[in-house]
Formats: sequence, structure tokens, C-alpha cells
Amino acid sequence: MARSLFVLTLLYGGMTVIAGVLAFKQFAVGPIVVESGILAFLLLVVISSVVSQQHGKAAADRLVLWGFLPLAFSIGLIWIVLALPASPEMPAENLAAFETVHGQTPRIMAAGPVAYGVSLLLNVWIFNKLRGKGDGDGFWLMARGAIASAISQAVDTLIFITLAFYGEFPIGNLLVGQAIAKVVLSFVLVPFLIAGAVALAKRLDRET
Repeated sequence: MARSLFVLTLLYGGMTVIAGVLAFKQFAVGPIVVESGILAFLLLVVISSVVSQQHGKAAADRLVLWGFLPLAFSIGLIWIVLALPASPEMPAENLAAFETVHGQTPRIMAAGPVAYGVSLLLNVWIFNKLRGKGDGDGFWLMARGAIASAISQAVDTLIFITLAFYGEFPIGNLLVGQAIAKVVLSFVLVPFLIAGAVALAKRLDRET
């Protein structure tokens, strides 16, 4: 197994687990307001794109599908911990905060994996489809990453917000705002992250 694939796979599994936890905080950069889980999710996009670039689309697709494993285990473990009785010595405010962060409704818990699977497989497909002949390095590598990320992030937003919140409240403004924010971040951050990660992957493989 190539060293770069091993390292990227470890990072990928970690990001699938932490993305849902980070999503509970929103941050603002100027007029852009977005949930923090997008940072982990953008790294999932970057890693899957780099694996596709260095090891082929089939390897990237397998990475996305195997990503369901740590995601499922983490969800199951969270449910078990929530069901366990809390220590009487645990401060009530700490317990309430823990349950607020981790006690998501089943609808939201179901929406996350569906959006994850569809959007990441779509990202790999678009990224690979735009590759054409040759390695597609340099500027075109960065452009492919931005385009694939922007489209897949818009689809992720549509699927997740619709499945999680449709019927609970009007979701139009939330859909548009989140989609715009994620597309902007895809063009601002993803190209440079992919270029840097590809360079790192090549270095790791040269050292083996």
C-alpha cells in the first residue's frame, strides 16, 4: 500500500467522524456565515480528490464507501454513550451541553450519511471526468478541484437540509445561504489545499 494512500486514508476516517461534531458551531468571515463542519467536509473533498489523482478513481470511490464505517461506528458509539447513565458527580450544565451537541434527532443523523455518500462520490466522478488525458497537474488540477468541490457541496447542501429540515420550517434562505458560502469556500480554499496535498502525497511516495 502506497504511503500516501495509507496516510490519506487515516486522515479521511478522522474527518468523517469529526465533521458532525464541528457542525454545531457557526463561524463568520465577513458576510459568509457557515457551520464549522464544512471545514472537515472540505478536507474530505480534498483527500478524495487527491486519492483520485494519485491512485485512480476506483481507489477514491472505495475510500468514500469505506468512510461509512468510521461514520457508522461513531454514530453507534454516541448513541450508546447517550443511553448510559451519567455520573451523579457530573455537573448538570456539562451533561446538558454534551447532550445538546451529540443528541441529534434521528432525521438529522440519517441525512448526514446520505448527503455524505452522494456528494463525495459525485465529487470524485466530476474531478476524474474533468481530468481528460494526462496527469492534469498545475492550474488545471486546482481548477478541477474547485469545480468538483463547488458542485458537490451545493448538492450536499440540497440533500442534507432538505432531508433534515423540510417541513420543520421554511428552508429556502438556509439552502441558498449555505450553498453560496460552501461554493465560495470551495473556490477560495480547495484549489490550494489540493495542490499542496498532491505535492505532499508525491513526496511521501518518493520516500517509500
